[in-house]
Amino acid sequence: MTEALSVTTVVVGDRLPWPDDGSSAAAKGPFDESAIYHSGAKHPCEIRKISALGVTVASQIAPALGDKVMVELATGQRPAGKIAWSDGGELGVRFDDSIDVIALLNRKLVSQTPERRTMPRLEVRCLAHLKCGENFLPGMLRNISSGGVQLEGTDMPAVGAYVSVFVEGLNIPSGEVIWSKGELIGIELLEELSWTSIIPWVRGTVRKVPE
Repeated sequence: MTEALSVTTVVVGDRLPWPDDGSSAAAKGPFDESAIYHSGAKHPCEIRKISALGVTVASQIAPALGDKVMVELATGQRPAGKIAWSDGGELGVRFDDSIDVIALLNRKLVSQTPERRTMPRLEVRCLAHLKCGENFLPGMLRNISSGGVQLEGTDMPAVGAYVSVFVEGLNIPSGEVIWSKGELIGIELLEELSWTSIIPWVRGTVRKVPE
């Protein structure tokens, strides 16, 4: 039986990885398993979203706001931070010092077997254009993975439409709109987007994404 891929999201750019009204609420797992250190004790947790500035984890512990913690990462690092918020079993940790997201992505890729190596889900904000039939529509890319993208914009195509997404510096295969919610649409790509294409794009994007 094939193991399900993690839906832990890596946030690109200098933004805090707090939950929003986008994809994170719909994600059901599995997530990256990890550990959080609080008051000298190690506790299991799941990493929901992570960025250079912080991390959202699911954990059974109930620390107070401002408590000092450390979170174990795939790179072996344990960045220190403080509890910024807590809600329903989720905790937001703001790191004391920013981490290297590119190094984290590389480590996650290396940990996978070559035949199953796929890019983690990335949350990013950059301009995009959508081609549907003869129409070109502006939009905002919200997240991207090896199998799909999420776009935000007005008058987006309906579910079932076949579309092409254009983003500067990245060649994205065509795909099909498989869900729509308000101004958000989810597009399943007809071909897998290679991690060898995404990593160089992320390197160039990480310094340009608006906060």
